[in-house]
Amino acid sequence: MTKVKKMLSSGLVIALFIGMLGVTGCSGISKEQVAELEALRAEVKSLEKEVNSLKSEKAALERDIAEKNAKLDECAKLKAETKKNLEKLGM
Repeated sequence: MTKVKKMLSSGLVIALFIGMLGVTGCSGISKEQVAELEALRAEVKSLEKEVNSLKSEKAALERDIAEKNAKLDECAKLKAETKKNLEKLGM
Protein backbone atom coordinates (compact mmCIF):
# COMPACT_ATOMS: atom_id res chain seq x y z
CA MET A 1 0.00 0.00 0.00
CA THR A 2 2.79 2.41 0.87
CA LYS A 3 4.66 1.54 -2.31
CA VAL A 4 1.59 2.48 -4.30
CA LYS A 5 1.26 5.81 -2.53
CA LYS A 6 4.96 6.52 -2.91
CA MET A 7 4.83 5.70 -6.61
CA LEU A 8 1.69 7.80 -7.00
CA SER A 9 3.24 10.79 -5.27
CA SER A 10 6.44 10.44 -7.29
CA GLY A 11 4.39 10.15 -10.47
CA LEU A 12 2.42 13.26 -9.59
CA VAL A 13 5.58 15.26 -8.97
CA ILE A 14 7.10 14.13 -12.25
CA ALA A 15 3.88 14.80 -14.15
CA LEU A 16 3.63 18.25 -12.59
CA PHE A 17 7.20 19.06 -13.48
CA ILE A 18 6.83 17.89 -17.09
CA GLY A 19 3.52 19.70 -17.40
CA MET A 20 5.02 22.83 -15.96
CA LEU A 21 7.89 22.71 -18.44
CA GLY A 22 5.50 22.14 -21.34
CA VAL A 23 3.24 24.99 -20.37
CA THR A 24 6.00 27.47 -19.63
CA GLY A 25 7.86 26.52 -22.79
CA CYS A 26 4.90 27.45 -25.00
CA SER A 27 3.34 30.28 -23.06
CA GLY A 28 2.93 31.80 -19.64
CA ILE A 29 1.23 29.93 -16.81
CA SER A 30 -2.25 31.03 -15.87
CA LYS A 31 -3.22 31.74 -12.30
CA GLU A 32 -5.52 28.72 -12.42
CA GLN A 33 -2.64 26.45 -13.40
CA VAL A 34 -0.46 27.85 -10.61
CA ALA A 35 -3.26 27.23 -8.12
CA GLU A 36 -3.70 23.67 -9.40
CA LEU A 37 0.05 23.08 -9.14
CA GLU A 38 0.07 24.33 -5.56
CA ALA A 39 -2.91 22.14 -4.70
CA LEU A 40 -1.14 19.11 -6.15
CA ARG A 41 2.03 19.93 -4.23
CA ALA A 42 0.01 20.16 -1.03
CA GLU A 43 -1.58 16.80 -1.81
CA VAL A 44 1.84 15.24 -2.38
CA LYS A 45 3.06 16.60 0.97
CA SER A 46 -0.04 15.26 2.68
CA LEU A 47 0.46 11.81 1.14
CA GLU A 48 4.12 11.81 2.16
CA LYS A 49 3.14 12.65 5.76
CA GLU A 50 0.60 9.84 5.72
CA VAL A 51 3.23 7.41 4.41
CA ASN A 52 5.63 8.41 7.18
CA SER A 53 2.90 8.06 9.78
CA LEU A 54 2.01 4.59 8.53
CA LYS A 55 5.68 3.58 8.55
CA SER A 56 6.05 4.60 12.19
CA GLU A 57 2.83 2.80 13.08
CA LYS A 58 4.12 -0.32 11.32
CA ALA A 59 7.40 -0.13 13.27
CA ALA A 60 5.49 0.16 16.56
CA LEU A 61 3.35 -2.85 15.69
CA GLU A 62 6.43 -4.87 14.75
CA ARG A 63 8.00 -4.02 18.13
CA ASP A 64 4.83 -5.16 19.92
CA ILE A 65 4.81 -8.42 17.98
CA ALA A 66 8.48 -9.03 18.81
CA GLU A 67 7.81 -8.44 22.53
CA LYS A 68 4.85 -10.81 22.54
CA ASN A 69 6.83 -13.46 20.66
CA ALA A 70 9.62 -13.16 23.24
CA LYS A 71 7.06 -13.66 26.04
CA LEU A 72 5.63 -16.69 24.24
CA ASP A 73 9.11 -18.19 23.93
CA GLU A 74 9.72 -17.62 27.64
CA CYS A 75 6.41 -19.27 28.51
CA ALA A 76 7.24 -22.26 26.32
CA LYS A 77 10.60 -22.67 28.09
CA LEU A 78 8.93 -22.48 31.50
CA LYS A 79 6.34 -25.02 30.41
CA ALA A 80 9.02 -27.44 29.19
CA GLU A 81 10.98 -27.01 32.43
CA THR A 82 7.87 -27.58 34.53
CA LYS A 83 7.01 -30.70 32.53
CA LYS A 84 10.52 -32.09 33.12
CA ASN A 85 10.27 -31.41 36.84
CA LEU A 86 6.86 -33.12 37.03
CA GLU A 87 8.25 -36.15 35.21
CA LYS A 88 11.14 -36.32 37.71
CA LEU A 89 8.61 -36.37 40.53
CA GLY A 90 6.73 -39.16 38.80
CA MET A 91 3.52 -37.25 38.16
